[in-house]
Order: sequence, then C-alpha cells, then structure tokens
Amino acid sequence: MRIQEAIVVEGRYDKSALAGVVDTLILDTAGFGVFKDGERLALLRKLAAKRGLIVLTDPDGAGFVIRNYLKGAIPKEQLKHAYVPDVYGKERRKRAPGKEGKLGVEGMPPDVLRNAILRAGATVLDGEAPARPQGNLTPADLFALGLSGTPDAAQRRAALLRKLELPEHMSAKALLSALNALYTPDELDELLNQ
Repeated sequence: MRIQEAIVVEGRYDKSALAGVVDTLILDTAGFGVFKDGERLALLRKLAAKRGLIVLTDPDGAGFVIRNYLKGAIPKEQLKHAYVPDVYGKERRKRAPGKEGKLGVEGMPPDVLRNAILRAGATVLDGEAPARPQGNLTPADLFALGLSGTPDAAQRRAALLRKLELPEHMSAKALLSALNALYTPDELDELLNQ
C-alpha cells in the first residue's frame, strides 16, 4: 500500500515491521531520543508540513509519552494518529515481555498495522482510499455518554477502549480525538448500543 503521509514510529524494529506493509517514508524517534534531538524534530516538522505525518507508537505508557510530545511539537492539522490495540505477549526477538507486557508495533501482524494506518485516514495513492469518518463529538458528548466526568467514567471508557481495540492509556481527550477521526456519529451510536 502506497500512501502520501510519512510515518513516525519509536524504533528501528517498528520501522522494519512497517516497511513490509506500507510504501512511504518511515522514520523513527529513537525512542525518547527525539526529546533531545532538535534535528530529528525539525525533520519531522518539515515532513508534516509538506506531506503530513502519521504517528504510530506502541500502546504502552512510553509510546503515549512520545505521541503526546509530537502532538505538542507539530501542528495538529498536519498529524494523523494511528493506534494499535493492546495485545499482551512478547516480541520474538525479546527474551521477556516489556514492562507492561504488551506487544509493540513490531509485534503486530501486518493486517493490524495496515488497518491502523487506514483508520488514521492515510491518503492511499495506489487505489481508492476509504472515506475517513468525520465525527463532531464534543467533550460534552463524552460526559453525556458517561465516558468522562462521572463516577464510573474510567471503567466505561476502559470497556469502550477494549471494544474498539484502542490502547488503554488513552485519556478522555485522546479518546474524543480518536472517535472523531475513526467513526461517524451513527457508527459510534451503534457501537455504544452494543
């Protein structure tokens, strides 16, 4: 699959796993190295401005720290966010699972990576791109749905994240952004009714 946007991942193993799935420029942050590497960040900013940037990090706490750093450093209209689900296990090359016991981008099957990129709204260049849903949910809608600001909101949000195969570390604000990017209001109503 050939896409317009560049993709940024955490490390070189993520990069090589993704290279077999998508034909585009794939860069890595060298983990937390991007925090101290002004040149790397400048390159990511230029790429985001020129062709768009898809952020695809691991579904663990460290992945969300990197994702949030990039979210603050690059204009939001130039970023798209791809999420892989929480899958517990360990990558083949590792002796033990990671700190949280979850597979990272490198451990995901190719079809999961492909779907994550498509759901983020990637611009497919070699065929018909699926329409990207445009939700218009607001923080008030999340409150009305019991997904934020209520006593059991955290549990309801966690259940929804599991159902949607999104990472458990997503805040209410990140969930709102993902829901608006991935689902139409009708699709979301149907999911919540299930």
